[in-house]
Amino acid sequence: MKSPGRIYLIDDDELILSMLSRTLEKEGYEVRTDSGEKRLVEKILSWHPDVVLLDINVPGQNGMEVLKALKGDGTGEIEVIMLTADDTAETAVRAMKIGAWDYLTKPFNIDEVKIVIGNAIENLKLKKELEYLRKINSSLFESEFLGASKAKRELKERVERLAEARVSCILITGESGVGKEVIARNIHQMIHGAAASSSAPFIAVNCSALPDTLLESELFGYEKGAFTDARKSKKGLFEVAEGGTLLLDELGEMKLSLQSKLLRALEERVIRRVGGEEEIPVDVTVIATTNRDLALAVEKGEFRMDLYYRLNSFSVSVPALHEKDRRDDIPVLARYFLNAFAKEYNKPVEGFAPETEKLMMAYRWPGNVRELKNVVRGIVVLQNARTVMPEHLPLEVSGFTPHTATRGKGRQDRFVLTEAGVSLDELEKDLIIQALEIAGHNNTKAAKLLNISYDSFRYQLKKFNLK
Repeated sequence: MKSPGRIYLIDDDELILSMLSRTLEKEGYEVRTDSGEKRLVEKILSWHPDVVLLDINVPGQNGMEVLKALKGDGTGEIEVIMLTADDTAETAVRAMKIGAWDYLTKPFNIDEVKIVIGNAIENLKLKKELEYLRKINSSLFESEFLGASKAKRELKERVERLAEARVSCILITGESGVGKEVIARNIHQMIHGAAASSSAPFIAVNCSALPDTLLESELFGYEKGAFTDARKSKKGLFEVAEGGTLLLDELGEMKLSLQSKLLRALEERVIRRVGGEEEIPVDVTVIATTNRDLALAVEKGEFRMDLYYRLNSFSVSVPALHEKDRRDDIPVLARYFLNAFAKEYNKPVEGFAPETEKLMMAYRWPGNVRELKNVVRGIVVLQNARTVMPEHLPLEVSGFTPHTATRGKGRQDRFVLTEAGVSLDELEKDLIIQALEIAGHNNTKAAKLLNISYDSFRYQLKKFNLK
């Protein structure tokens, strides 16, 4: 299994290094430890970690100077979390101004360590994705809004109008993989300029990834003594995003108990930390994304009606690729990604055969633009042909191949293509059933047999009501 990230730990306390490394290795991270005595910056950069946990009191050198070196030119792909025994705000403010992602006060709350590192990794992934998109196209906005469909043009126009109006709260809805987060970042850049940085931060939090209590303290912060492990006061993400944008990803998963506090923050533009009495004004653009039908969630009593209407005042609905109004965008996007990846991997591929594009147009693309991009990337990397033929497509895209498909142990597949035709849905369903039988009804193995992601396989199971 691929590691979720590489963590470099620097502390002169062997017990802390041992405890943190064991904990993070159990979470699947690659970990390297260092007491920080010699050639520290050189060793860190040569190992290419994703996150560095850096003790502010490094033996023989200043932790702040090490932080400056790591956040200097050419090292922006590393997030640094400072470790300190000083629970005063002055140290934290200095570190954050230099470029630290966050800071942790000793002794640690191990759950907080995991959350802070997880958020740093997620933020780094988003930054890398955006940087990659900038490289393959001079305009990130235009690359995400490519398409020949009327629906795509209308989406772009609506986003531009909302950004121009600088509305304080925007709801982006759409299926997984349609690009909701990237559109949110585009809105942020249109409001604050392409060079937006610490003066206009973009802060993202996945509302479905955190328990209610932790999400509340992450969003609104807490005062010292608010709960057992609150050894110091801490700003919430509303405060950290001051002057910029706060992205609430998968907001539809937020529990009702927290929705009322969020509504108040959106309405009155003030927040109150957990355990605090002071009302703190905030100037933040809040962008919420969800793949849920919030109107239906309101009917079921799972989402507050007043919060829904507040969010829905300025909304953007991103259509899925399988929708009728978006089908014409599939070949446009596919050709764009093909050219981009051909340049990146220095491959001779030049285009798609007409029959290949027909198959791609017929496929439903449950993973939307994300799935399409990954399929094209895989073709470019694995094939050397100048023209992409149907046999170069993954099985779930190309569909049924009667001359090679078998069912179970040597039994011929039940479908044969004739002039009368055959239902593509039935072919898809039968292939899913075959894969389950061959894999012993192990979903993960069945997904691998079909060369599709686990999420795509689960979607197919739900689509055909298969257990």
